[in-house]
Amino acid sequence: MRDVYRSLLTALAGVLALWLILGFWPLSIGSRVALSLLVMLVCGAMLWRQRRVAQIRAQALREIGDESLPPEDFQGAVILVCGDNTAFFAEGTPYRETRQGWYLRVKDAGQLPVLAQHLCQVRPALVSQISVLLAVLPERHTLAAGFTHSLRGWQRGVLQCRAAPGRVPPLWTVTWVSPPTACKDREPVWFITVSNRAGIQVYQPGQGNLSLTDWIRETTGDERLSRLSQGLWLNSGLAWLNSAVNSLLSVRQGELPALKPCVQGLCMAPVNGVAGSLWQQHIACITALPPDVVVSHEPLPLPEMLLPALPRRRGVSRRMAFWRYAGLLGGIFLALAMLASWVNNQRLIRNVGDHLVLYHHLTGTPVAPKLRAQQRLRADSALLDDWQRRGEPLRYRLGLYQGLRLIPPVDAAVNDWAPPSSPPPVIRNVVQGPQTVRLNSMSLFDTGRWALKPGSTKLLVNSLVGIKAKPGWLIVVAGHTDNTGDDPSNQQLSLKRAESVRDWMRDTGDVPESCFAVQGYGESRPAATNDTPEGRALNRRVEISLVPQASACQIPGKPSASLQDDDVIQHEMEK
Repeated sequence: MRDVYRSLLTALAGVLALWLILGFWPLSIGSRVALSLLVMLVCGAMLWRQRRVAQIRAQALREIGDESLPPEDFQGAVILVCGDNTAFFAEGTPYRETRQGWYLRVKDAGQLPVLAQHLCQVRPALVSQISVLLAVLPERHTLAAGFTHSLRGWQRGVLQCRAAPGRVPPLWTVTWVSPPTACKDREPVWFITVSNRAGIQVYQPGQGNLSLTDWIRETTGDERLSRLSQGLWLNSGLAWLNSAVNSLLSVRQGELPALKPCVQGLCMAPVNGVAGSLWQQHIACITALPPDVVVSHEPLPLPEMLLPALPRRRGVSRRMAFWRYAGLLGGIFLALAMLASWVNNQRLIRNVGDHLVLYHHLTGTPVAPKLRAQQRLRADSALLDDWQRRGEPLRYRLGLYQGLRLIPPVDAAVNDWAPPSSPPPVIRNVVQGPQTVRLNSMSLFDTGRWALKPGSTKLLVNSLVGIKAKPGWLIVVAGHTDNTGDDPSNQQLSLKRAESVRDWMRDTGDVPESCFAVQGYGESRPAATNDTPEGRALNRRVEISLVPQASACQIPGKPSASLQDDDVIQHEMEK
C-alpha cells in the first residue's frame, strides 16, 4: 500500500475516533477534551512516523528507482535475485526483463527486505508474484567458510521479508557449473527438481521436461556417452549442493528457522571461474583431477523454464487493500457506536425510571415533594416529545432508541395526580422540619470507601441535631458522587455511603428500620458542574431530609422517638 493510502487510513481512523468520542460515548466535557487531544496526538505521531519510514526507505533505495520496477499490470514472475548475481546483469543495470519474468538485482542481504517492502508498498498487486532466487556459482568462491557466511546472510534477509508481504516469499535456488570438458561446446543443459515431485527432470527446448532416465536412454552412440558423462557430473553437483547449500538451509540454526526451496535447478553452462574454486576442490576430492578453469564472457542463461513451477496466488491492488482496511475501520466504529448508543439508552431508561419510582413513592402529603417530582416528569415528557417530533440525538440512534416506550408511563404518571388548590391546615402544622442537610462525603469517608472515618461521629452529631424520627415522616438518606469513574461503580459507592450514614443514625438513636429510605444516585444528580475541582467536591455528598409519609416510621410502644435526644447527644459529644 502506498504511503498516501496509509496516511488516508490514519486520518480516517482519527476522524472516526473523534466522532465516537464527541458524538456517542457518554463522557464528561473534560474527558471528551482529553481523549480528543490524545487521539489527535496519536494520529499526528503515526503520520510523522509513516513519513519518516518513507524517507528512510527512499534513502535505502536511491539506486533502485521506480523505473526499474515492473508495472502494476505485469503478469510474469517478479524475481529478487540474490547470491552470486553479478553474472546476470550488465554493469550499472539493476534489472532484466523477459516475457515471463522481471529480474531485480539485490546487492546485499540488508537490501533484500527493504526492496521487498518497497515492492509491497508501490506494487501491492504484484505481491503474489514475488519470489527470491538464490544464485549459486561454486566456481566463483574459494573459501567454504566465506561461502557459508554469505549464505547465512542471505537466509536471514529472506526471513526478514516476512514483514513485507505477510509471509516468507517462495525461495528457489539455481546452481551453474561448467560442463565436463567433453561437453563444453554443447548447448546448456537444465536439470530441475520440484519439491512436490519425485525425480530429476531435464529440460528439452521445444519438448518440455523429460525424466533423467528417459533423457539418457533416448540417444545412442557418442551422444549417449556425452549424456552419461553429464549425468555423472550432475551427481557430483547435487552432492556438493546438498552438503554446501541444502544442509544449511534445511536445518534451524539459532534464531534462523529452516528454509526449504520450492524449486531447485542446476545448469551446465560455461562459467567464468577462478582457480582453486570450491567446485574444483570438490571434483578433486572425487577424481583427484580438478577441472580446468573456464574463461567465458557470455552472460549466464536465465532460468526461464523454472518459472512455471513457482507457486502463485491472486494479488491485491492498492485500492483493494485500502478499501479492505477502510471497511474494517468502519466495522469497528459501527460496533463501538452501537455499544455507546446502547449505554446511552440504558442511562435514559434508568434516569426516567428513577423519577417514576420516586414520584409513585410519594403520597402527595405534603404537596411540595410530589410536585417537584411531577415537574421532573413533565420535563422528561417534554424532552421525549421533542425528540419524537424532531428526532432523537445521534448518540441514541442506530436502531437502539428506547425513548418511545417511556412516553406512555411518563404521561400517565403526570396526569394521574394534581396538587390541591390549597394545602389542608393539618399539612401546614406537620411540615416542621429542617431543610435538607448536606454532608461532604470527603469529611466522612476515604476516597473510594464507604466505611465512616474514625472521628466522624462528632460531625454527624453536630450536623443532624434537627433530624428527628417521628411517626408519619420518612428519613430519606441519598448518596451522590461526581463523574470520576464509571457509572455502575459510582452508583454502588453512593448507595453504600448512604447506607453507612443510615446505619449510624439507626444504631445511635435506636430508630427502627422503617423510618429510613436509602437511595444512591451516583453521578446522575450533580449539584454543581463536574468540570472543576470545586464542583466535583460539591457533588460528593450525602443528603438527609424528612419526607412526610403516613405509613412511615411506626415505632411500637412509643408515640415518637427522637433520633438524637439530649442524653444521646451529650454522650456522643463527650466521646
